Amino acid sequence: MRYSLVGSCASFCDFTVDQDNRIRSIALTGACPGMAKGLCALIEGRDIKVVIKLLSGIKCRSSGSCPDQVAKALSKYLESKQAEAKGIQEDT
Repeated sequence: MRYSLVGSCASFCDFTVDQDNRIRSIALTGACPGMAKGLCALIEGRDIKVVIKLLSGIKCRSSGSCPDQVAKALSKYLESKQAEAKGIQEDT
């Protein structure tokens, strides 16, 4: 999945999530290389809800941050999956 990020140095976040809601791969485009590699290494393999909780609200400079924007992208993804699952349940 690719999400546009706003309010951070990174412009895009690309990630994959497995059937157990674990982040299998993640990459940031436009972020400081060291921070991006470190952040991605720390969250790959972790549960998406845990990562959202850990990264949400982290500030950098004036308001947003790369970690906070990643949390928002992951939250959007999770919301879309939950809505999709709800739609499937209502159809059956």
